[in-house]
Amino acid sequence: MSLTDRELTLDTRHVAKHLPDTLQMQKLLEKEGSAHVFNDEATMSMITQAIIEKGEFVGFIRGHERYGLYFDEPIGYRVSMDGSRIPLYYAEIKVKGNKYHVIPRTKPSR
Repeated sequence: MSLTDRELTLDTRHVAKHLPDTLQMQKLLEKEGSAHVFNDEATMSMITQAIIEKGEFVGFIRGHERYGLYFDEPIGYRVSMDGSRIPLYYAEIKVKGNKYHVIPRTKPSR
C-alpha cells in the first residue's frame, strides 16, 4: 500500500486539535487529560509530506488505514493537564476513504 499514488484530501476537522494553544487542543486536553500536538503548523505540513513519501504501513486499526514514521528530532510534544511535556518523535497519518489527518504520537498504534 502506498499514499503517493492516491488522491487524498486533508480532513480539516482534526487539524486544530494537534496544534499548540488552540481552543480545540484545550478542549481535547480537558476531555482526555493530555493532548498530542505538533511544534507548529509548518512542522505538521513537513511531517505530512514525509509520511506520504516514505511512511510505513502500520495497519488497519480502529477503522482507519494508518501510516507512520519516526523522526530524529522532536516533532511535537504530549502535554498533560499539569503542563508537563514529553517530546514526540513519531507521527501517523490516519486515512478513511479519501480523507486523512496526521497525528503526533509516542509510538505506532496497535
